[in-house]
Amino acid sequence: MKGLKIGCFREFQNSIEDSVHSLLKDEITRIDAKGFIVTANSITNSSGGEFKFRGLARNANAMKSMHGFTRFWVEEAQTISDESLKLLTPTLREEGSEIWMTANPMSSADPFSQRFIIPFQRELERDGYYEDDMHLIIVSNYQDNPFFPAVLEQERQWDEANLSAAEYAHIWLGHFNDTVEGAIIPVEWFNSAIDAHLKLGFGQVGATVLTFDPSDEAKPGKKNDPKGLAARQGSVIFDVQEKTDGDINDGADWAVEWAKTYQADVFRWDCDGMGVGLKRQIATGLDGQRIDIEMFKGSEGVDNPDQIYQPDNQIDKSNAKTNQQTFRNKRAQYYWYLRDRFYNTHRAVTRGEYRDPESMISISSEIDIIDRLRSEVCRIPRKYNANGLIQIMSKPEMAKLKPPIASPNLADSCMMGMKGHTRNLSYQSTAKPVVVKSAGGWT
Repeated sequence: MKGLKIGCFREFQNSIEDSVHSLLKDEITRIDAKGFIVTANSITNSSGGEFKFRGLARNANAMKSMHGFTRFWVEEAQTISDESLKLLTPTLREEGSEIWMTANPMSSADPFSQRFIIPFQRELERDGYYEDDMHLIIVSNYQDNPFFPAVLEQERQWDEANLSAAEYAHIWLGHFNDTVEGAIIPVEWFNSAIDAHLKLGFGQVGATVLTFDPSDEAKPGKKNDPKGLAARQGSVIFDVQEKTDGDINDGADWAVEWAKTYQADVFRWDCDGMGVGLKRQIATGLDGQRIDIEMFKGSEGVDNPDQIYQPDNQIDKSNAKTNQQTFRNKRAQYYWYLRDRFYNTHRAVTRGEYRDPESMISISSEIDIIDRLRSEVCRIPRKYNANGLIQIMSKPEMAKLKPPIASPNLADSCMMGMKGHTRNLSYQSTAKPVVVKSAGGWT
Protein backbone atom coordinates (compact mmCIF):
# COMPACT_ATOMS: atom_id res chain seq x y z
CA MET A 1 0.00 0.00 0.00
CA LYS A 2 2.94 2.35 0.64
CA GLY A 3 4.76 1.56 -2.60
CA LEU A 4 7.96 0.63 -0.74
CA LYS A 5 11.00 -0.49 -2.69
CA ILE A 6 12.74 -3.32 -0.87
CA GLY A 7 16.17 -4.79 -1.60
CA CYS A 8 16.44 -8.44 -0.56
CA PHE A 9 20.02 -9.56 0.02
CA ARG A 10 21.98 -12.64 0.94
CA GLU A 11 25.73 -12.87 1.19
CA PHE A 12 25.76 -15.88 -1.13
CA GLN A 13 23.20 -15.99 -3.96
CA ASN A 14 24.11 -17.72 -7.19
CA SER A 15 20.61 -17.62 -8.64
CA ILE A 16 17.09 -16.42 -7.87
CA GLU A 17 16.39 -19.85 -6.36
CA ASP A 18 18.82 -19.00 -3.55
CA SER A 19 16.90 -15.83 -2.66
CA VAL A 20 13.73 -15.22 -0.62
CA HIS A 21 11.75 -14.89 -3.89
CA SER A 22 9.91 -18.19 -3.45
CA LEU A 23 9.17 -17.45 0.22
CA LEU A 24 7.58 -14.11 -0.67
CA LYS A 25 5.68 -15.68 -3.58
CA ASP A 26 4.20 -18.36 -1.29
CA GLU A 27 3.24 -15.79 1.33
CA ILE A 28 1.52 -13.56 -1.24
CA THR A 29 -0.55 -16.59 -2.29
CA ARG A 30 -1.27 -17.68 1.28
CA ILE A 31 -2.74 -14.36 2.41
CA ASP A 32 -4.25 -13.61 -1.01
CA ALA A 33 -2.51 -10.25 -1.21
CA LYS A 34 -3.78 -8.05 -4.03
CA GLY A 35 -1.94 -6.06 -6.69
CA PHE A 36 1.21 -8.18 -6.90
CA ILE A 37 2.81 -9.22 -10.16
CA VAL A 38 5.14 -12.18 -9.64
CA THR A 39 7.53 -13.21 -12.40
CA ALA A 40 10.38 -15.68 -12.38
CA ASN A 41 12.87 -13.01 -11.32
CA SER A 42 10.92 -10.15 -9.78
CA ILE A 43 7.96 -9.15 -7.65
CA THR A 44 6.23 -5.80 -8.15
CA ASN A 45 3.00 -4.19 -6.99
CA SER A 46 0.50 -1.87 -8.62
CA SER A 47 1.23 0.69 -5.89
CA GLY A 48 4.74 1.13 -7.31
CA GLY A 49 6.42 -1.04 -4.73
CA GLU A 50 8.88 -3.75 -5.70
CA PHE A 51 11.32 -6.36 -4.44
CA LYS A 52 14.81 -6.74 -5.93
CA PHE A 53 17.09 -9.67 -5.13
CA ARG A 54 20.86 -9.50 -4.92
CA GLY A 55 23.84 -11.51 -3.67
CA LEU A 56 26.45 -9.47 -1.82
CA ALA A 57 29.55 -11.65 -1.93
CA ARG A 58 30.16 -11.37 -5.68
CA ASN A 59 28.77 -7.88 -6.27
CA ALA A 60 28.51 -5.94 -3.05
CA ASN A 61 28.54 -2.64 -4.96
CA ALA A 62 25.23 -3.53 -6.67
CA MET A 63 23.30 -2.13 -3.72
CA LYS A 64 24.71 1.33 -4.41
CA SER A 65 22.53 1.60 -7.52
CA MET A 66 19.30 1.06 -5.59
CA HIS A 67 18.20 4.69 -5.54
CA GLY A 68 14.83 5.30 -3.91
CA PHE A 69 14.85 2.08 -1.87
CA THR A 70 13.84 2.50 1.76
CA ARG A 71 14.15 -1.07 3.03
CA PHE A 72 17.01 -3.55 2.85
CA TRP A 73 16.32 -7.06 4.10
CA VAL A 74 19.32 -9.33 4.67
CA GLU A 75 18.37 -12.98 5.15
CA GLU A 76 20.85 -15.44 6.72
CA ALA A 77 22.66 -12.35 7.96
CA GLN A 78 25.00 -14.45 10.13
CA THR A 79 26.99 -15.18 6.95
CA ILE A 80 27.49 -11.54 5.95
CA SER A 81 31.11 -10.51 5.50
CA ASP A 82 32.74 -7.53 7.13
CA GLU A 83 33.16 -5.91 3.70
CA SER A 84 29.46 -6.29 2.82
CA LEU A 85 28.41 -4.97 6.21
CA LYS A 86 30.52 -1.85 5.80
CA LEU A 87 28.94 -1.16 2.40
CA LEU A 88 25.41 -1.97 3.51
CA THR A 89 24.88 0.29 6.48
CA PRO A 90 25.70 3.70 4.91
CA THR A 91 23.96 3.00 1.58
CA LEU A 92 20.36 3.75 2.60
CA ARG A 93 20.01 7.52 2.63
CA GLU A 94 16.24 8.00 2.30
CA GLU A 95 14.36 9.51 5.21
CA GLY A 96 12.76 6.81 7.35
CA SER A 97 14.74 3.99 5.72
CA GLU A 98 15.45 0.76 7.62
CA ILE A 99 17.67 -2.30 7.37
CA TRP A 100 16.08 -5.55 8.48
CA MET A 101 18.35 -8.50 9.23
CA THR A 102 17.27 -12.03 10.11
CA ALA A 103 19.93 -14.38 11.41
CA ASN A 104 20.69 -17.58 13.26
CA PRO A 105 23.90 -16.65 15.09
CA MET A 106 26.96 -18.75 14.30
CA SER A 107 30.33 -17.89 15.82
CA SER A 108 30.68 -14.99 18.23
CA ALA A 109 33.61 -13.90 16.06
CA ASP A 110 31.44 -13.39 12.94
CA PRO A 111 31.01 -9.78 11.73
CA PHE A 112 27.24 -9.90 12.32
CA SER A 113 27.68 -11.08 15.92
CA GLN A 114 30.43 -8.56 16.61
CA ARG A 115 28.29 -5.70 15.29
CA PHE A 116 24.78 -6.55 16.47
CA ILE A 117 24.99 -9.03 19.36
CA ILE A 118 28.20 -8.78 21.39
CA PRO A 119 27.86 -5.04 22.21
CA PHE A 120 24.33 -5.59 23.55
CA GLN A 121 24.63 -9.13 24.88
CA ARG A 122 23.91 -8.32 28.51
CA GLU A 123 20.59 -6.65 27.65
CA LEU A 124 19.66 -9.34 25.11
CA GLU A 125 20.21 -12.11 27.65
CA ARG A 126 18.38 -10.23 30.39
CA ASP A 127 15.45 -8.73 28.49
CA GLY A 128 15.26 -10.64 25.21
CA TYR A 129 15.61 -7.40 23.23
CA TYR A 130 17.66 -4.24 22.95
CA GLU A 131 16.52 -0.85 21.66
CA ASP A 132 18.08 2.56 21.19
CA ASP A 133 17.78 5.34 18.60
CA MET A 134 19.58 3.24 15.98
CA HIS A 135 18.77 -0.39 16.81
CA LEU A 136 15.92 -2.74 17.61
CA ILE A 137 17.28 -6.25 18.21
CA ILE A 138 14.89 -9.03 19.19
CA VAL A 139 15.74 -12.56 20.34
CA SER A 140 13.20 -15.08 19.05
CA ASN A 141 13.27 -18.83 19.68
CA TYR A 142 10.91 -21.78 19.50
CA GLN A 143 9.31 -20.82 22.84
CA ASP A 144 8.02 -17.63 21.17
CA ASN A 145 6.18 -19.51 18.41
CA PRO A 146 2.52 -20.13 19.37
CA PHE A 147 2.17 -22.42 16.33
CA PHE A 148 5.20 -24.58 17.15
CA PRO A 149 4.28 -27.99 15.69
CA ALA A 150 4.30 -31.25 17.66
CA VAL A 151 6.68 -32.91 15.21
CA LEU A 152 9.33 -30.24 15.90
CA GLU A 153 8.77 -30.55 19.64
CA GLN A 154 9.59 -34.26 19.35
CA GLU A 155 12.77 -33.40 17.50
CA ARG A 156 13.68 -30.74 20.08
CA GLN A 157 13.25 -33.20 22.95
CA TRP A 158 15.39 -35.77 21.16
CA ASP A 159 18.13 -33.21 20.55
CA GLU A 160 18.02 -32.09 24.18
CA ALA A 161 18.54 -35.67 25.32
CA ASN A 162 21.19 -36.69 22.78
CA LEU A 163 23.20 -33.67 21.62
CA SER A 164 25.91 -31.92 23.57
CA ALA A 165 24.77 -28.95 25.61
CA ALA A 166 26.55 -26.57 23.22
CA GLU A 167 24.98 -28.09 20.11
CA TYR A 168 21.49 -28.03 21.63
CA ALA A 169 21.88 -24.43 22.81
CA HIS A 170 23.00 -23.35 19.34
CA ILE A 171 20.23 -25.14 17.42
CA TRP A 172 17.30 -24.40 19.71
CA LEU A 173 18.26 -21.44 21.90
CA GLY A 174 20.19 -19.27 19.46
CA HIS A 175 23.51 -19.47 21.31
CA PHE A 176 26.80 -19.03 19.49
CA ASN A 177 28.36 -22.03 17.80
CA ASP A 178 32.02 -21.50 18.66
CA THR A 179 33.24 -24.87 17.52
CA VAL A 180 34.14 -26.55 14.24
CA GLU A 181 34.45 -30.11 13.03
CA GLY A 182 37.52 -31.71 14.56
CA ALA A 183 37.96 -28.97 17.19
CA ILE A 184 40.14 -30.17 20.04
CA ILE A 185 38.47 -28.13 22.83
CA PRO A 186 34.65 -28.22 23.14
CA VAL A 187 32.72 -25.13 24.18
CA GLU A 188 31.52 -26.87 27.35
CA TRP A 189 35.09 -27.31 28.54
CA PHE A 190 35.87 -23.64 27.98
CA ASN A 191 32.72 -22.54 29.82
CA SER A 192 33.60 -24.76 32.78
CA ALA A 193 37.01 -23.06 33.00
CA ILE A 194 35.56 -19.54 33.37
CA ASP A 195 36.51 -18.46 36.92
CA ALA A 196 37.31 -22.08 37.78
CA HIS A 197 39.85 -20.87 40.37
CA LEU A 198 36.98 -19.18 42.21
CA LYS A 199 34.60 -22.13 41.81
CA LEU A 200 37.18 -24.67 43.01
CA GLY A 201 39.06 -22.49 45.47
CA PHE A 202 42.61 -22.53 44.12
CA GLY A 203 44.71 -19.40 44.06
CA GLN A 204 46.38 -17.34 41.38
CA VAL A 205 49.83 -18.53 42.48
CA GLY A 206 53.02 -19.01 40.51
CA ALA A 207 55.15 -17.33 37.86
CA THR A 208 53.56 -14.69 35.64
CA VAL A 209 54.05 -15.56 31.98
CA LEU A 210 53.16 -13.09 29.24
CA THR A 211 52.94 -14.50 25.70
CA PHE A 212 52.71 -12.51 22.49
CA ASP A 213 51.63 -13.49 18.97
CA PRO A 214 52.87 -10.79 16.56
CA SER A 215 51.52 -9.75 13.18
CA ASP A 216 52.28 -7.03 10.66
CA GLU A 217 50.07 -4.41 9.02
CA ALA A 218 47.75 -5.75 6.34
CA LYS A 219 48.30 -5.03 2.69
CA PRO A 220 46.03 -2.35 1.14
CA GLY A 221 42.46 -3.62 0.82
CA LYS A 222 43.00 -6.45 3.31
CA LYS A 223 41.77 -6.72 6.88
CA ASN A 224 44.38 -6.42 9.62
CA ASP A 225 45.40 -9.59 11.43
CA PRO A 226 45.31 -8.50 15.12
CA LYS A 227 48.26 -8.98 17.44
CA GLY A 228 47.41 -11.04 20.53
CA LEU A 229 48.76 -11.43 24.03
CA ALA A 230 47.86 -13.51 27.07
CA ALA A 231 48.92 -13.16 30.69
CA ARG A 232 48.94 -16.21 32.96
CA GLN A 233 49.86 -16.56 36.62
CA GLY A 234 49.97 -20.12 37.78
CA SER A 235 46.89 -21.84 36.38
CA VAL A 236 44.90 -18.63 35.85
CA ILE A 237 44.79 -16.75 32.55
CA PHE A 238 43.89 -13.34 33.94
CA ASP A 239 44.18 -11.13 30.86
CA VAL A 240 43.92 -11.54 27.09
CA GLN A 241 44.16 -8.59 24.71
CA GLU A 242 44.50 -7.80 21.04
CA LYS A 243 45.89 -4.87 19.07
CA THR A 244 44.28 -4.27 15.70
CA ASP A 245 46.49 -1.49 14.36
CA GLY A 246 50.18 -0.76 13.82
CA ASP A 247 53.00 -2.80 12.35
CA ILE A 248 54.90 -5.67 13.91
CA ASN A 249 57.29 -3.34 15.78
CA ASP A 250 54.42 -1.31 17.24
CA GLY A 251 52.92 -4.59 18.44
CA ALA A 252 56.16 -5.69 20.08
CA ASP A 253 56.47 -2.38 21.97
CA TRP A 254 52.83 -2.73 23.07
CA ALA A 255 53.40 -6.25 24.41
CA VAL A 256 56.66 -5.30 26.14
CA GLU A 257 54.88 -2.52 28.03
CA TRP A 258 52.26 -4.98 29.26
CA ALA A 259 55.02 -7.32 30.42
CA LYS A 260 56.43 -4.48 32.50
CA THR A 261 52.98 -3.53 33.81
CA TYR A 262 52.30 -7.05 35.01
CA GLN A 263 55.88 -7.50 36.28
CA ALA A 264 56.08 -10.70 34.28
CA ASP A 265 58.65 -13.33 35.12
CA VAL A 266 58.72 -14.53 31.51
CA PHE A 267 58.07 -12.85 28.15
CA ARG A 268 57.60 -15.37 25.33
CA TRP A 269 56.69 -14.69 21.71
CA ASP A 270 56.04 -16.61 18.50
CA CYS A 271 59.12 -16.54 16.30
CA ASP A 272 57.78 -18.74 13.49
CA GLY A 273 57.87 -16.35 10.55
CA MET A 274 58.16 -12.60 11.05
CA GLY A 275 58.54 -12.81 14.83
CA VAL A 276 62.09 -14.09 14.48
CA GLY A 277 63.35 -10.55 13.82
CA LEU A 278 62.04 -9.11 17.10
CA LYS A 279 64.71 -10.49 19.44
CA ARG A 280 66.88 -7.36 19.59
CA GLN A 281 63.90 -5.01 19.96
CA ILE A 282 62.37 -7.06 22.77
CA ALA A 283 65.71 -7.53 24.55
CA THR A 284 66.29 -3.77 24.39
CA GLY A 285 62.78 -3.00 25.58
CA LEU A 286 63.15 -5.29 28.61
CA ASP A 287 66.74 -4.35 29.42
CA GLY A 288 67.17 -3.92 33.16
CA GLN A 289 63.97 -5.82 33.93
CA ARG A 290 64.01 -9.13 35.81
CA ILE A 291 62.09 -10.73 32.95
CA ASP A 292 63.36 -13.78 31.10
CA ILE A 293 62.74 -13.61 27.35
CA GLU A 294 62.05 -16.73 25.29
CA MET A 295 61.35 -17.37 21.62
CA PHE A 296 58.70 -19.97 20.79
CA LYS A 297 58.85 -21.85 17.50
CA GLY A 298 55.84 -24.13 17.13
CA SER A 299 57.19 -25.82 13.99
CA GLU A 300 60.16 -27.24 15.89
CA GLY A 301 60.34 -30.73 17.35
CA VAL A 302 58.73 -31.36 20.73
CA ASP A 303 60.19 -30.42 24.09
CA ASN A 304 61.37 -33.29 26.31
CA PRO A 305 61.08 -35.79 23.43
CA ASP A 306 61.89 -38.88 25.50
CA GLN A 307 59.59 -38.02 28.39
CA ILE A 308 56.42 -40.10 28.72
CA TYR A 309 53.30 -38.16 27.75
CA GLN A 310 51.11 -38.62 30.80
CA PRO A 311 47.87 -36.63 30.71
CA ASP A 312 46.48 -38.53 33.70
CA ASN A 313 48.08 -40.19 36.71
CA GLN A 314 46.52 -43.47 35.63
CA ILE A 315 48.40 -44.67 32.58
CA ASP A 316 49.13 -48.07 31.09
CA LYS A 317 52.92 -47.95 31.13
CA SER A 318 53.12 -50.99 28.89
CA ASN A 319 51.57 -48.90 26.14
CA ALA A 320 53.05 -45.54 27.14
CA LYS A 321 54.36 -43.21 24.47
CA THR A 322 56.89 -40.45 24.64
CA ASN A 323 56.22 -36.87 23.59
CA GLN A 324 58.12 -37.55 20.38
CA GLN A 325 55.90 -40.55 19.66
CA THR A 326 52.74 -38.52 20.40
CA PHE A 327 53.05 -35.04 18.86
CA ARG A 328 54.01 -33.81 15.39
CA ASN A 329 55.65 -30.62 16.66
CA LYS A 330 55.82 -28.18 19.53
CA ARG A 331 52.61 -26.38 18.48
CA ALA A 332 50.63 -29.62 18.68
CA GLN A 333 52.29 -30.51 21.99
CA TYR A 334 51.30 -27.34 23.78
CA TYR A 335 47.84 -27.10 22.27
CA TRP A 336 47.26 -30.60 23.58
CA TYR A 337 48.59 -29.62 26.99
CA LEU A 338 46.07 -26.74 26.93
CA ARG A 339 43.37 -29.24 25.95
CA ASP A 340 44.31 -31.52 28.85
CA ARG A 341 44.02 -28.63 31.29
CA PHE A 342 40.55 -27.70 29.99
CA TYR A 343 39.47 -31.34 30.23
CA ASN A 344 40.71 -31.69 33.81
CA THR A 345 38.98 -28.46 34.79
CA HIS A 346 35.71 -29.54 33.17
CA ARG A 347 35.77 -32.83 35.10
CA ALA A 348 36.51 -31.05 38.36
CA VAL A 349 33.78 -28.43 37.90
CA THR A 350 31.01 -30.66 36.53
CA ARG A 351 31.76 -33.95 38.31
CA GLY A 352 33.53 -32.86 41.47
CA GLU A 353 36.63 -34.93 40.66
CA TYR A 354 39.75 -33.76 42.46
CA ARG A 355 42.47 -32.54 40.12
CA ASP A 356 45.79 -30.97 40.93
CA PRO A 357 45.34 -27.22 40.31
CA GLU A 358 48.62 -27.28 38.40
CA SER A 359 46.92 -29.54 35.83
CA MET A 360 43.91 -27.24 35.37
CA ILE A 361 43.19 -23.90 33.72
CA SER A 362 41.01 -20.99 34.77
CA ILE A 363 39.88 -18.15 32.50
CA SER A 364 39.06 -14.92 34.31
CA SER A 365 35.60 -13.55 33.55
CA GLU A 366 37.14 -10.07 33.79
CA ILE A 367 38.71 -10.52 30.34
CA ASP A 368 36.92 -8.01 28.10
CA ILE A 369 37.20 -10.11 24.91
CA ILE A 370 36.39 -13.47 26.50
CA ASP A 371 33.80 -14.25 23.80
CA ARG A 372 36.37 -13.80 21.05
CA LEU A 373 38.84 -15.89 23.02
CA ARG A 374 36.27 -18.70 23.34
CA SER A 375 35.57 -18.53 19.63
CA GLU A 376 39.26 -18.97 18.81
CA VAL A 377 40.10 -21.61 21.43
CA CYS A 378 37.10 -23.76 20.46
CA ARG A 379 37.80 -23.52 16.72
CA ILE A 380 41.26 -25.11 16.66
CA PRO A 381 40.97 -28.25 14.48
CA ARG A 382 43.13 -31.34 14.64
CA LYS A 383 44.75 -32.39 11.38
CA TYR A 384 45.02 -35.95 10.11
CA ASN A 385 48.59 -37.27 10.30
CA ALA A 386 49.66 -40.31 8.30
CA ASN A 387 51.88 -41.55 11.15
CA GLY A 388 49.16 -41.17 13.78
CA LEU A 389 50.84 -38.24 15.51
CA ILE A 390 48.76 -35.45 17.02
CA GLN A 391 48.93 -32.47 14.66
CA ILE A 392 47.11 -29.12 14.65
CA MET A 393 45.91 -27.44 11.48
CA SER A 394 48.15 -24.53 10.49
CA LYS A 395 46.92 -20.93 10.16
CA PRO A 396 47.15 -20.96 6.33
CA GLU A 397 45.19 -24.23 6.24
CA MET A 398 42.52 -22.80 8.55
CA ALA A 399 42.21 -19.74 6.32
CA LYS A 400 41.41 -21.98 3.32
CA LEU A 401 38.48 -23.76 5.01
CA LYS A 402 34.89 -23.03 3.94
CA PRO A 403 34.01 -20.91 5.81
CA PRO A 404 37.54 -19.81 6.69
CA ILE A 405 38.80 -19.65 10.26
CA ALA A 406 40.55 -16.39 11.11
CA SER A 407 44.07 -16.43 12.47
CA PRO A 408 43.76 -17.57 16.14
CA ASN A 409 46.22 -15.10 17.65
CA LEU A 410 44.52 -15.05 21.06
CA ALA A 411 44.34 -18.85 21.23
CA ASP A 412 47.97 -19.16 20.10
CA SER A 413 49.01 -16.76 22.85
CA CYS A 414 47.28 -18.96 25.45
CA MET A 415 48.83 -22.08 23.94
CA MET A 416 52.35 -20.66 24.20
CA GLY A 417 51.71 -19.96 27.86
CA MET A 418 51.43 -23.70 28.55
CA LYS A 419 55.18 -24.18 28.10
CA GLY A 420 56.82 -24.63 31.48
CA HIS A 421 59.63 -22.44 32.73
CA THR A 422 62.34 -22.58 35.38
CA ARG A 423 63.24 -19.05 36.42
CA ASN A 424 66.89 -18.21 35.79
CA LEU A 425 68.04 -16.94 39.17
CA SER A 426 71.79 -17.00 38.50
CA TYR A 427 73.56 -13.71 39.12
CA GLN A 428 77.03 -12.39 39.88
CA SER A 429 77.33 -11.84 43.63
CA THR A 430 79.51 -9.07 45.04
CA ALA A 431 79.07 -10.19 48.65
CA LYS A 432 82.08 -11.45 50.63
CA PRO A 433 81.93 -14.90 52.30
CA VAL A 434 81.12 -14.84 56.02
CA VAL A 435 82.35 -17.37 58.57
CA VAL A 436 79.79 -18.18 61.26
CA LYS A 437 80.39 -20.07 64.51
CA SER A 438 77.52 -22.27 65.60
CA ALA A 439 76.94 -24.99 68.19
CA GLY A 440 78.02 -27.62 65.69
CA GLY A 441 81.25 -25.91 64.74
CA TRP A 442 82.31 -23.51 62.02
CA THR A 443 80.35 -22.92 58.82
